[in-house]
Amino acid sequence: MINVFIVDDHDIVLEGLKRVLEAETDMQVIGEASHGDDVIDGITATSCDVLLLDLNIPGRQGVALIKEIKKKRPKIRILIISSNPEDKFVLPLLRAGAVGYISKSAGLDQLVFAIRKIYSIGKYLSTNLAEDLAFDVLIEDIQIPRKLSEQESKILCLIAKGKEYNDIADELAISLGSIAVVRRKIMEKLNLKNNVQLAHYALKNNIIRK
Repeated sequence: MINVFIVDDHDIVLEGLKRVLEAETDMQVIGEASHGDDVIDGITATSCDVLLLDLNIPGRQGVALIKEIKKKRPKIRILIISSNPEDKFVLPLLRAGAVGYISKSAGLDQLVFAIRKIYSIGKYLSTNLAEDLAFDVLIEDIQIPRKLSEQESKILCLIAKGKEYNDIADELAISLGSIAVVRRKIMEKLNLKNNVQLAHYALKNNIIRK
């Protein structure tokens, strides 16, 4: 049985969610709150598995509330339910400890599916949101400059320009083996996977120009 605690400050929404979840044979609502200041007391007094958390409630909310919840109940699975558009604001909530996000405009069957998924597998995001966040994180990681040595910067620049390793070795008077070692260190420092990402990083950070 999945024990669900609901946090929402709209009575109609709260009652609707309770009715939907309690109609499921594997779910039960064991607690509710309409104010952020009541959430911590509520979850510590119950054995809830999943917390349905409205993003816009009075009192404590957002990242601060999620961190406090996870501090008190590390194993609780937090599913954000909100009327806000699915955009970049979601990422800080996930980093704080939430494991899912669903819009209030989603269908009730999708909500039930999301609860089951985060309870059994761990995470839930709509396909579009997951793709957007993955892209944003990739670009963010690529654009953040990381400190490279002078030799690493030179080799990065030459690889990004499409130079052959033999030509790089001749130009810098080093062995092919040394180039391979330095390239691996560059990839590790920048968290890159291949030369395409390496070239993209170099362009974004003005290490080379188009």
